[in-house]
Amino acid sequence: MSRAVIVTGASHGIGRAAAVLFARKGYSTVINYHRSESEALSLARSLTLEGCSVLAVQADVSDPVQVKELFQRTEAAFGGLEILVNNAGISQTGLFTNCTPRQWDRVFGVNVKGAFLCSQQAVSLFLREHRGKIVNVSSIWGITGASCEAVYSASKAALIGLTKSLAKELGPSGIQVNCVAPGVVDTKMNAGLTPEELQALRDETPLGVIGTSEDIAQAIWFLASPESDFITGQVLSPNGGFLI
Repeated sequence: MSRAVIVTGASHGIGRAAAVLFARKGYSTVINYHRSESEALSLARSLTLEGCSVLAVQADVSDPVQVKELFQRTEAAFGGLEILVNNAGISQTGLFTNCTPRQWDRVFGVNVKGAFLCSQQAVSLFLREHRGKIVNVSSIWGITGASCEAVYSASKAALIGLTKSLAKELGPSGIQVNCVAPGVVDTKMNAGLTPEELQALRDETPLGVIGTSEDIAQAIWFLASPESDFITGQVLSPNGGFLI
């Protein structure tokens, strides 16, 4: 099997950190992005200069045609696939009563349908080799729920359900499916928080710090590495003790 990995939503944040980690560990790495072309291409160039094997591919993961092309380009470039990291995600904050069906569909389209479409394509490749790994990126809010983030929380809970169901269904075929559910992380998604809000979150966290994208990338790497070969259907939540 080709030592290749697709990381969706890899132009910034957790996805970027994961792509960098995989590439530097010798994996042929597909940097998927939707709109952040300059960031994705810049990352691909810098990793190529380091001697890494990378490919930046634009695709909206909620579009089945674009997802199919993403996997076709990956197979053409690297001969196959070993790991899929379903990281692409968007958030939606606000009162539940103000949420529109369009907003609901948009969040679920990327966060859940995107993982569904990418996983289907990946599994078709994994079945040929009777092995492969999928790591879904959820959130602690998918475990506990968050006020004023009902749509986002529901979408991340759906990812956990998808993880567990696929682990049971695909385990006999040698395919492992696990999930990372990060706590509060210093990413663009949380850039709107005020310094006071961030400090309050630190105060609620036993380790007293906000996580980094690199912290979460290490958890993703573990679940994708040979060290996790006896692990499937699990949710690993790196959150500094925020949720115990």
